[in-house]
Amino acid sequence: MLKHLRLLLIALLVVPVGINLQAQKKVAKCAPIAVPTPPRPAGQQDVIQLRCAPIPTVRVAFIGLGMRGPGAVSRMTNIPGVEIVALCDVLEKNTKRVNEMLVKKGLPKAQEFYGDTSVWRKVTALPNVDLVYIATDWKHHAVIGVQAMKEGKHVAIEVPAAMTMQEIWDLINTSEKTRKHCMQLENCVYDFFELTTLNMAQQGLFGEILHVEGSYIHNLEEFWGAYWNNWRLDYNRKHRGDIYATHGMGPACQLLNIHRGDKMNYLVSMDTKAVSIPEYLKRTTGEDVKDFKNGDHTMTMIRTEMGKTIQIQHNVATPRPYSRMYQLTGTKGFANKYPFEGYALSKGQVGSDVTPNHENLSGHDFVSADVKKALMEKYKHPIHKLLEEKAKQVGGHGGMDFIMDYRLIYCLQNGLPLDMDVYDLAEWCCLAPLSAISLENNSAPVAIPDFTRGGWKKLKKLEFAQ
Repeated sequence: MLKHLRLLLIALLVVPVGINLQAQKKVAKCAPIAVPTPPRPAGQQDVIQLRCAPIPTVRVAFIGLGMRGPGAVSRMTNIPGVEIVALCDVLEKNTKRVNEMLVKKGLPKAQEFYGDTSVWRKVTALPNVDLVYIATDWKHHAVIGVQAMKEGKHVAIEVPAAMTMQEIWDLINTSEKTRKHCMQLENCVYDFFELTTLNMAQQGLFGEILHVEGSYIHNLEEFWGAYWNNWRLDYNRKHRGDIYATHGMGPACQLLNIHRGDKMNYLVSMDTKAVSIPEYLKRTTGEDVKDFKNGDHTMTMIRTEMGKTIQIQHNVATPRPYSRMYQLTGTKGFANKYPFEGYALSKGQVGSDVTPNHENLSGHDFVSADVKKALMEKYKHPIHKLLEEKAKQVGGHGGMDFIMDYRLIYCLQNGLPLDMDVYDLAEWCCLAPLSAISLENNSAPVAIPDFTRGGWKKLKKLEFAQ
C-alpha cells in the first residue's frame, strides 16, 4: 500500500513539471508581435552619413515659442553664421516677446507669424529659410517636419519628434526622398558625463558594453499647467506607454552603436496602474478620472541583434528625485550617473599616467573622487574641449543645449553628416507606440523594425564628424 502511495505521489509531482517544461518550450518559440516595415519607395536610398552642400550662413526659422523655443532662439544668437529670419507661434505675445529679445541683442527683427495652429505652413513655405527649428507641442512635430523637408528645408525637431509609427516612417521616407537632414534635438547626448563616458567606452576602458540603462524620471506636477492648452498632461491621459523615452534612449543607444553595427530586435514593457496624476486632477479640478491611460511608472527592456540589453524607465508622476539613470555595464567596467556619479573598473584598467593609486582600484567599488576627476580630464571628448567653456556661459541645461545647437549649425555650415540622423530619431521615439503594443498585450515581446532597412551594417561605430 505504501509503495503504491509513493508511486502516486511521484507521478503527481513529475507530471506537472513535464507539462511546465513543455509549456516553457512553446513560450520560448513564440515570436515577438510583428510590426510592419514598409518597403523603401522606389528610387530612394538611405541617408546614413548624409552630406549636403555647405551652408556658410544658416538662415533659421523657429516654430513654437512657448517653453523650449525662446531659449533656442537665444542660444542661436551666440553662434556665428546664423541668421534668425522667422518666428512663429500660435500666440501673438510669444512671437513678439522673442522678437523683442532679438532687438535688445542688437539683431534685426525676424518675420512674425502667429494665429491658428496651421500658421506654421506659411513659415515652411518661405524661400529664405535653410533650417526649420520645431519646438511645438508633440502632436505637431512630425507633420511640420515632413512639410518643411518637402519645401526644401533641413529640420531640427524637439523631443520626441514622432509619436506614432506612421509619423516615424513619414519622417524617414521624406528625409530619404528629399535628401534633407532631419535631426531630433536630443540634448542629453551632449551632457558632460555622458559624452565623456561615451569617449571612454569607445576607447575600450569598460571592455565590451553588455547592458545600458536610461530613464526619464521627473515629477511634473508643478509644471503641468505651464504647457499650452495642457497638451502634455492630456497626452499622458490618453496614451499608455513610454511616451517620452528619448532622454534615456539617446545616450544608451550611442553606447551600443545602434544602427552602426548593431540594431534593436525586440522589446517588452510593463507598467503600474495610474494613481498619482488622477489624484492630482481630482485635487486640482474636482474631476474624477477613471480612464487615465498612462501608469505612474513604465519599464521597458530591449534586446539587440548582438545580444546586448537596454532598460528604459518613464515616471513623471511620483515624487522620485529627477533621474535619467544613465548606466552602463561592461566586461571591464561600470559607469553610473544617477543618483551617484561614478565609475568602477577592473584592476589594471587605469594607467599610471592617470593616478599613482591605480593598483588600489577594485571592481566592486567606485573609484575615488580624484581618480574620477583624472579620468574625466583624460577622456574629455574633443567636442567638450572646444565648447565646454562657451557652453557653460551660454547655458541651456548646464550647457548641453548650446553644444547641441552649435554642433547642428557647425555640421550644416561645413557640409558634414549630423551627429544624430533620422534613424536615431526613429529608434529613440519608437518606444512610444511599441511599448503601448506590449502593454496592451500583457507585456508580450514586440519586434522593433529595422528603420535603416538593412543599412545598420554599413558602419562600425558612432563617429562625430569634425
